Formats: sequence, structure tokens, C-alpha cells
Amino acid sequence: MTDLTQVAISGQHFINGAWTNESTDFNSTNPVTNEALTWRFANASQAVVESATAAAKKAFVQYRSLAPTRRAEFLEAIADEIQADIAAITETAHLETGLPMARLQGETGRTCGQLRLFAGNLRNPIDNRYVDLANPERQPLPKPDTRLTTLPLGPVAVFGASNFPLAFSTAGGDTASALAAGCTIVVKGHPAHAATSELVSRAIERAAVKCDMPNGVFNLVQGFAPEVSTTLVKDPAIKAVGFTGSLKVGRILSDLCAARAEPIPFYGELGSINPQFILAEILEEQAESLASTQVQSMLMGHGQFCTSPGVIVAVKGEALNRYKATLAQDIASQSAASMLTAGIASTYQAQIEALVANPKVELIAQGESSPANHFTRPTALKVTAADFIASNDIQQEVFGPCAVLVECDDRAQMQSIAEQLEGQLTASVHGLESEITENRTLIEAIAFNVGRLIFNQMPTGVEVCHTMNHGGPYPASTDSRTTSVGSAAMARFERAICYQNMPKALLPTRVIEGQTGVITF
Repeated sequence: MTDLTQVAISGQHFINGAWTNESTDFNSTNPVTNEALTWRFANASQAVVESATAAAKKAFVQYRSLAPTRRAEFLEAIADEIQADIAAITETAHLETGLPMARLQGETGRTCGQLRLFAGNLRNPIDNRYVDLANPERQPLPKPDTRLTTLPLGPVAVFGASNFPLAFSTAGGDTASALAAGCTIVVKGHPAHAATSELVSRAIERAAVKCDMPNGVFNLVQGFAPEVSTTLVKDPAIKAVGFTGSLKVGRILSDLCAARAEPIPFYGELGSINPQFILAEILEEQAESLASTQVQSMLMGHGQFCTSPGVIVAVKGEALNRYKATLAQDIASQSAASMLTAGIASTYQAQIEALVANPKVELIAQGESSPANHFTRPTALKVTAADFIASNDIQQEVFGPCAVLVECDDRAQMQSIAEQLEGQLTASVHGLESEITENRTLIEAIAFNVGRLIFNQMPTGVEVCHTMNHGGPYPASTDSRTTSVGSAAMARFERAICYQNMPKALLPTRVIEGQTGVITF
């Protein structure tokens, strides 16, 4: 283990290639002990935010003109520098989040993997570029030469996520994809893991120096006050925002982006209940194993994954009774645990108390008693399909180790639930192949309300690959056409541009050669 007393944490902001401002304003906290850690951090003022956005704006002019291979080298260097500091980074994250070391080591690997994925895309693009050559003989008017490509949007604000201190934070998917697109970055570090953010920023700093990147290509502002976030998204230098967090905060920031004199895109991933639809035949055959798998999935990260399975939908009967019995037994054996912050734990406890007090909701089981006030107990509840459909409150996400079992009278009620679902990141359908084929109408209804439709597998976890979609209809995300994970995430921070009759000497290299039609470079 690294001696964390020897890990240098300045508590400062990183702006325009330098560390600045005194660390006097707030501490991060160990969520397991609920005690403040010794590291102190600066809280960004409006002037600090403006200096960071100005640095990003200035650096953008140089960074956007770099060859894709140069940006690829930078992304790969960031991954290398993070790996070089993996012990200090993961152990610091463990102190600040309470997440297990194995989980954090895996998340570091994912963070570096997605940086290298985008680097690979820059070296070997997989997207199409369109070239329509001129036809001067066309009648009644000659056809011009037109070529469609993309430009980076400009400086991007990225918000660190509480539940993923690495993969969705300082050097996470939003930062990696925006840098790949040619954008510069201002990260608003999450105050719950501010030291982790600083260590990752130091790795990025070393990579920027190694690759001779312009000062201001990456900036970090720390802060706990809401004004830091609102000031950042309202700054005219910022041209897009990447956010992973709560629906409440995401909606506030999204509305601010829309209300600007120049509205900008807000790419928010805001959570999901990730329903599990269990069909009758597989439930009859595998009730007990399905229930145990549900508990294992919903307890990953103590239920603090955005893809945690929070709702189970099945038709009542003897097989579902067996499922409930195993679910109750497995839940009751689970220990209470800390959450990412005391505030998240308090919100979870309040939501569970409200659900248990609801006369339409029945408690199936809870985990072992909490050894401390800030620990939370895994919980399973049940409700009839009719009451679930009628109550918007019961349908809302409970961020934490909780699942609601929805008991349907028949397949028609399952269909009704599928049709009236709010937008979700994921949904799973569990069934034998023959009954899945017989439920095409149900599956189609689910598909139109989710970003990823999964069969016979739990949703927890997201594969970083070319074909992944991590998004969905609102409120799962604020733009259902985009993903925050996978190769396509880069497109969020680009816009289309058509060059018409542009001299070849001025054309970007990727659109110089070609013939009429779709050309893949």
C-alpha cells in the first residue's frame, strides 16, 4: 500500500498549465467513517472559473489544428501516466469513496482503455466522410464539389460523477471523447473525491508536457458551492457540457445551458431504474437463480451504479412466490454499508422510509441493521402493477441498494408497464428463446423507452466498445440520440461542416481524396 501521508495534494485548481489558489475552503470526507480527511481544497470563485475558461478558449485555437495522430499520442500518454500512478490514485479514491480496491483498479483499467479506444479511432477512423465531386457538365446548372466533415465545438465543461471517480470524472469518457474531438477541457471536480481529481489531473499535466500540448488544453477547478457549477455552464467560452449525476442537478444545469444567449448542448446522463422483465417460462425454470442474480447485481457498488436494476416486472403465481422467497432470503443476509457520501445516504434513507410508509407498497425484506447512522440497508419492496402504473412516486429511481418487484396479473399488464415507462438507460428481458420470440410486441415497446435492450443478462456495467450506447430517452439522458460511452461519444463534441469548392490545398487531409458517394477514410 502507498503511504498516503507522502502523497502531495495541493488542494489547488489547475489552470493554464499551473496550480493556483490557496486550499482553505473544504475537505473531502471518508464516507465509511463519515469523518473529514486532512486534505483541504480551494473553492473556485467566479474569477477563477473565468480564468479557466479563458485558458481553454485560448488553447482551443492551437489544439484544434493538431493532427489526429498528435491528439492520439496525448490520449495514450494520459493513460500511461494514470497507470504509472495507479497505486496512489486508487488508494486515494478508496479513502474518498469507500469503493472496494478491486472495483477501483478495474475502473482505472476502464478509464485507460477508453482513452486508448479514442486514440485508436483517431489513428484509424471508423466513421464515414462524404465526398460529392464536381460535375461541370450537369444541366441545367453545374454541380459544385462538396465535402462533408466535422469541426470540434470548442471548450467543453465536464462534471465529475460521484459514483465513478475515474471512468466518469476527471479523465473519464466525457474528457476523453472531447479531447479526441479536438476540444479543450474545464473539469469541475466532484468535491466528494477532490484529491482523486487532483492526482488524475497531475497525470494529465505530465502527459500534456510530454506531448507538447498548449497550456490550457486541460483545466481543473475544484469547488463545493453550487455557484461554481452554474458560473461554469453560463460562461460564454464554454460550448458544450458533459454531466453524469442526479436528475435534479442535471435539470438545473440543462436549463441554464438552454437559457444562455447562445444556447449550448448539455449532454446529461441522469440515471435510470433499469427494469427487469421476467417472462413466465424462464421464471418457472430458474426462479431461485434469477432472484440471486438480481441481488448480486443490485448490490454491486452498494446499488450506486447508474445501471443498477431497480425494478423487477413479472406475472404473479407460484414461480414468482419462489422468486420472492429467495429474494427475501438473500436480501436479509446482506450487510448495511456506507454510500458515496453522507448526503446520498440520507436521501436513500428518506426515500426508503417514504416507500415503506406507502400503504400500496409492501416490504419484502431488508438487510442487516445499520451499525452507523450513515450506513444504509439493502431493501426489496413489492407493489401491484396497477398501483405501480398509477403512482409516479413509486416509479422514481432510488439511488442505492433497492429494488421494487412489480406483480402483474397477466402479460397485458407487463405490456402496459413497458409502454408507459419513462426513458431508461437499460432494460433486460429474461426468457427462453421461444418465449422471447413470442413476445415481440412487448420487446418493441420496451425498446422505444431504453438506450440499451439486454437479453438474459443483468444490466450492471457498461462495455467500452464501438457498438455501445449509454444513453436513452429523457430522463435517462438529455439527448436520446447520443451516448456517453463507446466510440460514438466523440460525436457529441463535433459539428458538421460542408466545404464547397474549397481549394484542395486548404482541405483537411481526411476529405481531400475520394470519389462521388460515401467514402470511408
